[in-house]
Amino acid sequence: MFRFKQFTVDQTGCAMKINTDGVLLGTFAQGDDVETILDIGTGTGVIALMLAQKFKQAWIDAVEIDASAANTAGKNFEQSPFDNKPQIYQSSFQEYFTAHPDKKYDLIVSNPPFYINSLEAPAQQMKLAKHTDELFFEELIAIAAKHLTANGTCWLILPLATASLVKALALQNGLYLQKVISIYSFAYVAAHRQIVVLSPSQTKTSEEEFVIYKEEKVYTEAYRDKLKDFFTIF
Repeated sequence: MFRFKQFTVDQTGCAMKINTDGVLLGTFAQGDDVETILDIGTGTGVIALMLAQKFKQAWIDAVEIDASAANTAGKNFEQSPFDNKPQIYQSSFQEYFTAHPDKKYDLIVSNPPFYINSLEAPAQQMKLAKHTDELFFEELIAIAAKHLTANGTCWLILPLATASLVKALALQNGLYLQKVISIYSFAYVAAHRQIVVLSPSQTKTSEEEFVIYKEEKVYTEAYRDKLKDFFTIF
């Protein structure tokens, strides 16, 4: 069990546990007049729950392909204190939109599997959670382009190589790069993740840098401030 200030997340049966990538995406994701949200690959449901806390009037759907994780996420949603409890759908995002072809969202978020064409994880659950290929991202970006509202945004957190692929795919699908947030563990090392923000609406791309640790096991003030509404330790 992982206890946040306003909700609790059970991680039973989930190959991918709560991690820094997920909570950073949950706290950074934002938008104007957000009424509809989709979390693709919700896992434990933590990002969807963070967004339920932030966007109290929004309708939130969450898609998870792994049956065990989807079951756990559904229980976490049901037990959450929010009036806008996220709704879980156990399927791939491709199957989800085949069943719901007309749905559009103001905000689409995903902390997707990101090991492209690498060694397979030993367990099937972990393979589903962490490994994919380029076709996955081609389909993800194409579907995001089709199912975002006119001023909607798609927020993804990715390793740098995968982020480069996604930026190229976005251009091919009529999406524009609105923002890039480079994530650093420490100020003196290279960035290891980027949050990429895409939209059908064209604006000048903004760039930010975000550092997690001031020194070993000591969080920066920026990290503490970003997570203070969620983490009990802050």
